[in-house]
Amino acid sequence: MSPPDTIDADFQRALALHQQGQLDAAEPIYRAVLARQADHFGALHLSGLIHLQRGQLNEAVQRIGQAIAVNPAAPEAHSNQAHALQGLRRFEDALAACDRALALKPDHPEALNNRGNALLDLGRAADALASYDRALAVHAAFPQALSNRGNALRALGRLPEALESYRRALQMWPDFPAALDNCGRVLRDLKRYDEAAPLFARLLAVAPNQPYAPGLLFDTRLNCCEWTGYDAMSAALTAAIERGERVDAPQSFVSHTLQPMAQRKCAELYSAAEWPEVAAPLPARPGGGADGQRIHVCYLSADLHEHATAHLMAGLFEAHDRTRFEVTAVSFGPDDGSPMRARLNRAFERFVDVRDKSDREMAGLLHGLGVDIAVDLKGYTAANRAGILARRVAPVQVNYLGFPCSMGAPFIDYIVADRHLIPARHELAYSEKIVRLPDSYQVNDDKRQIDDRTPERAQLGLPASGFVFCSFNNSFKIRPQIFDVWMRLLRDIEGSVLWLLDDNAAASASLRREAEQRGVAADRLVFAPRLPLSAHLARHRAADLFLDTFPYNAHTTASDALWAGLPLVTLQGETFASRVAASLLHATGLPELVTESLADYEALSRTLAASPALLAQLRNRLGRQNKALPLFNTDRFRRHIEQAYVAMHERAGRGDSPQAFEVQPFP
Repeated sequence: MSPPDTIDADFQRALALHQQGQLDAAEPIYRAVLARQADHFGALHLSGLIHLQRGQLNEAVQRIGQAIAVNPAAPEAHSNQAHALQGLRRFEDALAACDRALALKPDHPEALNNRGNALLDLGRAADALASYDRALAVHAAFPQALSNRGNALRALGRLPEALESYRRALQMWPDFPAALDNCGRVLRDLKRYDEAAPLFARLLAVAPNQPYAPGLLFDTRLNCCEWTGYDAMSAALTAAIERGERVDAPQSFVSHTLQPMAQRKCAELYSAAEWPEVAAPLPARPGGGADGQRIHVCYLSADLHEHATAHLMAGLFEAHDRTRFEVTAVSFGPDDGSPMRARLNRAFERFVDVRDKSDREMAGLLHGLGVDIAVDLKGYTAANRAGILARRVAPVQVNYLGFPCSMGAPFIDYIVADRHLIPARHELAYSEKIVRLPDSYQVNDDKRQIDDRTPERAQLGLPASGFVFCSFNNSFKIRPQIFDVWMRLLRDIEGSVLWLLDDNAAASASLRREAEQRGVAADRLVFAPRLPLSAHLARHRAADLFLDTFPYNAHTTASDALWAGLPLVTLQGETFASRVAASLLHATGLPELVTESLADYEALSRTLAASPALLAQLRNRLGRQNKALPLFNTDRFRRHIEQAYVAMHERAGRGDSPQAFEVQPFP
């Protein structure tokens, strides 16, 4: 064995290289030290730290664990072990490691910061905030803790305070990637997209390999209706996804790509990165309806309050056949105290608020409840908790309504669709097995109220006469090709206006500029503020024709228009998101309003604008609040989806793997 002074000299040389960021030079020296002294704590710990810095998390846990076995009284080793365990999503283990570090040194700022991270991922945002505040009390100049503190405040819904915390972190470290990312995201939450975009651009400059950052920047600019380089950027993101690069997240990628197979690839990349290990499928319970034992269906969502998803689904929740189905809600979103929240509380047999529970705790809860079918209403959209389903909370797990794409996840068995939404030629674009309902995949609540009084046009900022085109989609769905068509219609149809949602100030300003660049006066774009649903539905009567967006159609927004009696023209594409309005139009008996090319979309819109008698006929066929139409017949939909649940459950009960099937229509 080498003399101790030689070993120490080599270790100090490796440490100096490590501190300079020369990991490749330091690591072999640490290994050489360990070859001569296998229980050298410093070499074990710091070689483990190198694994952690490289993202080799399992190796880091193993090597740091060896160091802790040599010297269990080193708080920094427990803290670094927690960091590695956090990266492996072993949050409870990470929390325990932090607590061991803090038992040794209660004012250890890194351990307090890591403890906050573990608590935050366990759903304990208030406790996480307290831990970050303790870390900052010990070490005020700690940008990592400030950025993480912002994450806790964001999780608590305290967005202005979160923004201030991120900005303080960036004052200390202007090029801190996590703070740039987090600050940009909270500005997006606040719909301040024009302020968020420069932060994402800076993030890409300082950390070009940051996962999802290119897509975040692109999507943020789309929310501002900034379209420079649109086609090239969309194509570049699609090509990178096809190469296996995590350049965009599924929830933003779905909004612009035209290729369903690329969407599946994006979702698979995301799922594999977020949940590299998933639980095995659960065995099904016997029975479930046939022998008197009800099928237990659990709906999981963050949107069980005043939200579009709730407005679509409340009637279904109330209508479920309780002699055959036990129905539970798992809510991980806010309780807004609204009448809708109260209605949903009454609609379910069991309404479980789990905002403060970790994925593991929630999975344990659902296992205890004996859920047969878990229906995820979020997919990968904002505030999702797909990690719950990765733990396999039910024998059958279903992707429905909230996410217009495959989740690409091995833990999701089925996706609910219809024959218009996912034709046979697109089946390979879905990792789930496809269940096709006979009318439309989209549920609607036939109790949705529309104000009796229709406001005068002047009250709405519209001209007293002239044709009113309408598109109340969020701004990120408006794309240059469709906008070109809209502007040609305005130029050619004298006195016409385009009525849009006032989604955010940057988008409205951009759209006015884009109109003027196309020879249309900016005041021919009229922006509508957000209103309560019943008033919003009523104002549709002041419009003449709804123009759909592409490649991300109107979804709930389309059913709102049709429910209010406003005809809609859509362009049908190849992706789920670009086929929703076609599905809805078929289910309202208006398939002639579905087009398959931009030229046909423009021609049909032009024809309808010039044909008031034809438009009146369409309105008459559509009917206002016509519950006889399949799209708006809640009980008919209820019977169809219950039939689907029975088939899923029976198949699982036989031990058969999931299989695609079609639900037969009721007469």
